[in-house]
Amino acid sequence: MSQKKVVLAYSGGCDTSVILKWLVKKDFKVICFVGNVGQKDDFVAV
Repeated sequence: MSQKKVVLAYSGGCDTSVILKWLVKKDFKVICFVGNVGQKDDFVAV
């Protein structure tokens, strides 16, 4: 059976960080999307 894929709109916060780890543990291939909408976040760190 092939690995399921999911795209996660990733903010880098606690909620999306937890769901990211949960999805990986459930054997999903996770593709994270981080969008720059003008906020002053450190995108290199994310």
